[in-house]
Amino acid sequence: MKFFKEKGNIFNLLSSAISEGIIVVNREQLIVATNNSANEMFGYSNGALIGKPLNTLIPQKFHHNHGNHFAGFMEKSGKRQMGQGRDLYGMRKNGEEFPVEAGLNPFEVDGAIYVMALVIDITQRKQQERQIGELNSQLEAKIEQRTKELKDIVLELRGEVTLRKEAESKAKMALKKERELNELKTKFLSLVSHEFKTPLSSILTSATLISKYELTEQQAKRDKHLDTIKNKVKYLDTILTDFLSVERLESGKVNYKFTTFPLSRLVNEVIYDANMLLKTGQNIHYPDNIDDVIIDFDEKILELILSNLIHNAIKYSPEYSPIDIQVEHNKKMITLKVIDQGMGIPKAEQKHIFNRYFRAENALLTQGTGIGLNIVKGHLENLGGSISFTSEENRGSTFNIQLPVLQNMKLT
Repeated sequence: MKFFKEKGNIFNLLSSAISEGIIVVNREQLIVATNNSANEMFGYSNGALIGKPLNTLIPQKFHHNHGNHFAGFMEKSGKRQMGQGRDLYGMRKNGEEFPVEAGLNPFEVDGAIYVMALVIDITQRKQQERQIGELNSQLEAKIEQRTKELKDIVLELRGEVTLRKEAESKAKMALKKERELNELKTKFLSLVSHEFKTPLSSILTSATLISKYELTEQQAKRDKHLDTIKNKVKYLDTILTDFLSVERLESGKVNYKFTTFPLSRLVNEVIYDANMLLKTGQNIHYPDNIDDVIIDFDEKILELILSNLIHNAIKYSPEYSPIDIQVEHNKKMITLKVIDQGMGIPKAEQKHIFNRYFRAENALLTQGTGIGLNIVKGHLENLGGSISFTSEENRGSTFNIQLPVLQNMKLT
């Protein structure tokens, strides 16, 4: 519970935009964190549920079984949908019971085990299911009656049956999409929890150690820990920026600003920043034919795109390996290539590489969120460009960015 008190602002930032309720409990089934949606769903004010037992939100008639269900889940310790094969109910502060659907996900923070529940109020869905059931019963009775009376009416009812089947098919499809979305959100929260845990732990450790180096001659050690804190904060800022970029791309709120600028200036800035991330013996080969290339594009977006690809090349390549940047251009298209000799992408997984949150099996031990390439592809498609790649496992990858040449672009 201490972790959530200290990191409450981060939890609120990540969960406030999610419409479903989020409830986090510890091993003792005490509530340690909730988001606004959960508070509103159950009728409590912000913070009112913290420290209360989970049974506060469960109808009294289910209390005797809930302890055994929770103990069984903690023993198996795996993600799953709660209440499979059973109807689940929550209880609001005013005593009102309502049907819910919940997905459970255990995780560990600072040696303590917690369970995150993603809760959805399915009152409307249950009403719709009952309505569909009643409609089916009515239609079946009507078909049976009319069949006995007139063949012409039977033909007419076949059209109604078709509509009923279409409605059922649409309802099933909607339910499937809803569950897929819930799984994606659960995966997102798990990813965020994992990606924030490591840098936050490093920041805490370095901040603690700095205070122990009080002597002047220990300045180098203080500087080392300060650099660690700066790097981890920058990494966290990058993650949050990526998440905000995803939201803007999905909502169509990205405002692109086209300017005319020399491509060499942007490439120089990106490589300069990337040099600070290089592993021992790594080096970046600068393209030798772009000094006279003037481009008309959104400079910040192109910097984001190129930085993402170069940082990936550094991260997934070994020490003492080169990274080549190449540029090709003609009257219609400019092509930027980022070539590495890294771990490559397994052939069977290459079709998923631009999917959000996807990470190849051979890259799971390397820090990352799996959304960078998804953002790059989204921006390029919005701006009329494209991205492609070739890759061979343990041999390296080549990523190609293609940008259209506008009428006012100069190539000399």
